[in-house]
Amino acid sequence: MPLSQIPFRGSFFANGSETLPMDSISEVIINAVDNSKNAVVKIDCFKTENGKTSTTGSGSGFIFSSDGYIFTNAHVIQQAEKIKVQLIDGRETHADIIGKDADSDLAVIKIYEHNLSVSKLGESNDLRIGQYVIAIGNPFGYQHTVTAGVVSALGRTLRSVTGRMIDNIIQTDAALNPGNSGGPLINTSAEVIGVNTATIMQAQGLCFSISINSAKDIANMLIRDGRVRKAYLGVNMQDVNLHHRVINFHHLENKRGIYVTSVEKNSPAEKAGLKDGDVIVNFNGSIVNSGDELFRLLNKDCINTRVSINVIRKNTELILLEVYPLEKAA
Repeated sequence: MPLSQIPFRGSFFANGSETLPMDSISEVIINAVDNSKNAVVKIDCFKTENGKTSTTGSGSGFIFSSDGYIFTNAHVIQQAEKIKVQLIDGRETHADIIGKDADSDLAVIKIYEHNLSVSKLGESNDLRIGQYVIAIGNPFGYQHTVTAGVVSALGRTLRSVTGRMIDNIIQTDAALNPGNSGGPLINTSAEVIGVNTATIMQAQGLCFSISINSAKDIANMLIRDGRVRKAYLGVNMQDVNLHHRVINFHHLENKRGIYVTSVEKNSPAEKAGLKDGDVIVNFNGSIVNSGDELFRLLNKDCINTRVSINVIRKNTELILLEVYPLEKAA
């Protein structure tokens, strides 16, 4: 729920405009956390070398199905031979790895317990810049820590700790720290709209989450096949609004597009002629308003197949390009 929809019970600025009292904002956040926190788990990972068991890392996760499937980050469980999950009620249990995808930094693990609280998954396409969001996780082992902020940008591309590019990233200023990885980013309606994945340690207020729409698609593939097959273009991108003049001039059905911030060298996108500053509006005959929509279309069916891309260049040209996406390396 955007702050603009929070019921008003407040006062006025000197100029007569309304303002929300802090207790109303707090109440919305408290209710969202109360309705979400029971599904958030702490994850500890271990491996054994030379007969000695050591910790390889810890992080967060959240249960998204009543039969025990849990989202977390791939980097959290990357070196794990054994995974222990702790629930909010104090139960500790073993988890199996169902699948992981380094390209998206997502993993699905499974526990075998009854009476589980389950997160409500939202719709990341409905997010708007400036919308209030809340992160829940276990930074530095402090369980069920809550931070809040706003959506700073949508459709970002982020280079992961493995060096791979992760698409469809939500940028937020809700503080994340080591141990938050894999925890949920929720809206004020207690719906998960992102999986927390990274922060830029040298900066302040630059934190990132994988959109839940992308995460749901990846989870389906991991549960079904244990791996993800995706097509690869080789562009860094972010979602943008299209000016109504551009829409009218080119007779577009889009309201938004995907801005190409950079093109990787020798990638399918570069070979097809995509350039920095292009705005993708159509992929293989389908309108694309966001990175989420493009991500869904970049499936195994278009690997090594000729597909069309329509881009707006310098706001004046609508260009049709042909590209042969490659399969992303496992």
